[in-house]
This record gives sequence, C-alpha cells and structure tokens, in this order.
Amino acid sequence: MSRLFTGALLSEAIAMFIIIAFGDSVAAMYSLYDPSPYQHAYWGVCIAWGLAVAIAIYTTGSISGCHANPAVTLALALYRKFPWKNVAPYCIAQTIGAFLGASVVYLLYSPVIDQFNLDHHLTRAAGGAAGVFFTHPAAIITPLHAFGDEIVLTAFLLFGIFAITEQYNEMAPGANFGALMIGFLVALIGASMGYLEAWAINPARDFGPRLFAFCTGWGTSAFPSPQSYWWVPVLGPLIGGALGGGAYQILIHPFLPARLRASAGAAAR
Repeated sequence: MSRLFTGALLSEAIAMFIIIAFGDSVAAMYSLYDPSPYQHAYWGVCIAWGLAVAIAIYTTGSISGCHANPAVTLALALYRKFPWKNVAPYCIAQTIGAFLGASVVYLLYSPVIDQFNLDHHLTRAAGGAAGVFFTHPAAIITPLHAFGDEIVLTAFLLFGIFAITEQYNEMAPGANFGALMIGFLVALIGASMGYLEAWAINPARDFGPRLFAFCTGWGTSAFPSPQSYWWVPVLGPLIGGALGGGAYQILIHPFLPARLRASAGAAAR
C-alpha cells in the first residue's frame, strides 16, 4: 500500500471521526437534557451537523477528496471515474472513523446517558438513549417507508454535491467555499426532512456508531434493532446516492455551457 493511499484512508477515517464526534454530541445535547437546549431550536442541530461536515472537508479534502460517506464514494466510482478498487477500502475506513467518533461521544456523555436512562426507567438493552448514536424512524414511519425516504434524501444530497463540485458549473461556489455549501446542504436536508428518520443519508454515519453501541450494552436494540431496521440507513443511501448522481449526470451535466464550449474547442483542435 502506497504512502499516498494510506494517507487517503486515514483522512477518510478522520473525516468521519470529526463528523460523528460533533454530530452525535449534538444528538446527545438534543435528546439527553431536559429541557433540551434545542427543544425549540432544531435548526441548531442541523447546522451543527452541517458544520461538522464542512470542517471534515476542510481538514481532509486535499488528501482524499473527503468523501466521508460510502454513498458518495459509490457515486463517484459510478460517474466520476473514482477507482473501483478503492471503493471498499474507503468505505471501511469511513466506518472505522465513525465507530471511533462514537467512542469519543460515549466517553464524554456516558454519565449523562446513564442518568437519562435512570430518570426515565430505561435500559440500554431496551434502546434507552440509543438516538445519541444511530437512527430510527419516527413512530408512524415504517422501515419500508424509511427506506424510500433515505433513497430520496440521499439523492438530493448527491445531486447537490455533484453540482457544487462540478468543474464546468460556472455557478458553483469558488475559493474553497464548496465545503461550506455542502455543509449547508446537509443542514437543509436535516431541517426539512430530518424528523422522518433522523436523516442518516450516510451508511457509515449510522453503521459505525450502531456497531459501537452494540458493543457497549445496547445489544439487539442496536443490531439488528427493532423491526431489523439496521439495513435501511445502509442500503437506502447507497441506492439514493447512485440515483442522485445519475440524475445530475443526465439532467444537468450534458447541458452546461462551459462543458459544451470545452467540447467544441476540443473538436476544433
């Protein structure tokens, strides 16, 4: 394994570590305290997740591109020539980073988690405070409906990411402002659709912390989880990312004026 590729895998793990360390911490702030500091300010939760994504991109983007999401990695392999041989290593690194990020959240919040469960007569095995680490649908949302939701939400995410990072898009943000815009996109999805099932839109974001929770007392409430929900935030985003990236490549990319000018110039030469 080359030094460059090792650095890329390390940066992918670090990116997810950052995202989960901050993102699951804000989930803890939202769910464990009474009154919650975000009870009437849910937008703050969304902004915190979005800023975590932006910071991760600014920190690691120049090394690995900061996919920080298996759905992004898959879409880039499908449509933007990311090497297929690197897909699985990237996804594994992302999941490991998410697992380690969850461990930091646990280190910080374990006393608060235990007190919350004690106050509410809950146990970890019964799912007490599980929402700190991994996602689950709202009471009226079935796993099948949530699966469809995750496809749609992640399609929006990848459609936006492809637009923001498109070299021929003359309206794309410049001067490294794209990372912040991707963060705002994550926040927008959470603010408009996040209550459905906590907007995982990232298999590593859910599976890494879910695996950590399984190992630290949540057991079957984490994996396979009630109604065997664990696969929904894994498979749904992968399909949605492929669809969203494909939609951009079909509906927008062929018609970009800068791309058409470049193609015409290349043909003339």
